Amino acid sequence: MGIVALLMASAACGSDDDGGNGGGDDEAGAVVDISEQGEPVEGGEITVGLEAETNAWLPGTANFGNPGYNVGFAIYDPLMKRTPDGEVKPYLAESMEPNEDFSAWTLTLRPGVQFHDDTPLNAEALKTVWDTYLVAPGSNLASNLAEVASLDVVDDLTVTYQLKAPNAAFPDLLTDPAGWPFSPTAAAEFGDDAGSNPVGTGPFRFVSWTRDSQLVVEKNENYWQEGLPYLDKITFRPIPDEDTRLQSLQSGDIDAMQSLRQSTVDRARDFDGVDNYEFLGNNSGGSNINTGKPPFDDVRIRKAMALALDQEALVEVLGGTGLTPASTQFFGPDDPYYSEKAAEAWPDHDPEQAQELYDDYINDPARSDGQPVGTDISFTYTCPPDPSLNELSQLYQSFWSDLGMQVELEQVEQAAYTQQAIARDYDAGCTRHGGARDPYYVFSRAFTPGVPNVTEFQHPDIDENLAILRSTNDVEERKAAAEAISLVLADQVPVTLTGGTLTVIAVKEAVKNVDGWTFPDGSDGNGVPEGTAMWGHIWLAD
Repeated sequence: MGIVALLMASAACGSDDDGGNGGGDDEAGAVVDISEQGEPVEGGEITVGLEAETNAWLPGTANFGNPGYNVGFAIYDPLMKRTPDGEVKPYLAESMEPNEDFSAWTLTLRPGVQFHDDTPLNAEALKTVWDTYLVAPGSNLASNLAEVASLDVVDDLTVTYQLKAPNAAFPDLLTDPAGWPFSPTAAAEFGDDAGSNPVGTGPFRFVSWTRDSQLVVEKNENYWQEGLPYLDKITFRPIPDEDTRLQSLQSGDIDAMQSLRQSTVDRARDFDGVDNYEFLGNNSGGSNINTGKPPFDDVRIRKAMALALDQEALVEVLGGTGLTPASTQFFGPDDPYYSEKAAEAWPDHDPEQAQELYDDYINDPARSDGQPVGTDISFTYTCPPDPSLNELSQLYQSFWSDLGMQVELEQVEQAAYTQQAIARDYDAGCTRHGGARDPYYVFSRAFTPGVPNVTEFQHPDIDENLAILRSTNDVEERKAAAEAISLVLADQVPVTLTGGTLTVIAVKEAVKNVDGWTFPDGSDGNGVPEGTAMWGHIWLAD
């Protein structure tokens, strides 16, 4: 899932207070112990179990979710990454600076960096990738990057992103695949097969990919960060079934796994000889509601759907009781953009009020779906075929059926479901909301036409406050704007929420430094946000 995606100020990402290597505190206050890390060791290979396959590996054609990001961070280097405070900071880039009104951002690359095919990473390579692939017709990044008027070459290592309008949050965009440089020479050589033959600057070189079986990478001996990577080889295996992935880790068939399921996180804690690197940030479970379709274009129905839900019961079904809090917005309680006002405004469980709103709609002669007065609404609720999500869907169905809604459940494989939602070919369905992103991108991607705005929801107050988020890096002004948008969502309910998503990268104890990656200047990174790791910094103990 993860269809609805994610400062220069500080948007906290929920990493450990010590910046890594220390385990973490869950919502119940228990400490997740991590084994001693020891000194770095060179050599060895590991196998990593991922929750899903990715359709391709070239930015612009690949639909990168959390599993794909894990592979991506092995093959590619992000131009920008986040600190433990959520500040966006250069990683592969050497620097990035705005002009006075944030309408242009100048990025300088590090000298001497090469792609895996030994061609140079320079300004011309960045421009070719941008023009030929990232913003070209057919690119799935083009709409997200439409705010950039041009990428201009300044000198051999410097480019300027000329924006169509000021945007103080722009560097955040380059933490994503749009900021993962790949070799334009290799992409041109492989043509239509470039997505199956990724060539980046990252710590590992691509070796082979057998779709739905495994992807293999090996150490980049010419890596620009001296001493990295430590491992010789990584094999990534898609293992969609949570039970199978857990059993594979327990049996030693794999050495590491990622999961975004609270029930899996809880079970992994009981494994002997396993370290669990957990992360509870902004990501929340919930549902998308297609507000472009009657009856969901009427706020009475959307609010009734939210008020009918017992969030604690939903969290329990997902295995999150005692692990994750009920969600009230797109930001977790530890994030500086979290709003107490929005938390208080979010529709709490109130079946009586839900029934009143529902009855008011179905008995309205002017109801938007055109059905006769008194006719119950009917719709399909769509979710991928995961056992915990099946149980979750059944609970949704139960709550809404109590109001009189006729709800049919539909299971669709994750990749197909993602495309279905982007095409807005659905009624309502499960998803994840929020993320480790600047609030401008969290909200603009969710509620601006076509990027992807799978709910089709728009509101003038959201537009007004998105403009504020674009125009300033003043933290208090940005907090106020984010709060205003959160209040609109609490009032209009284009989505429903369950609880925060506790994620994990669980590894055999011999796999070390999973959340201890650092920036090239030695400062701490933000750990394992949403179950993603920087594999070049990980070693295998003797």
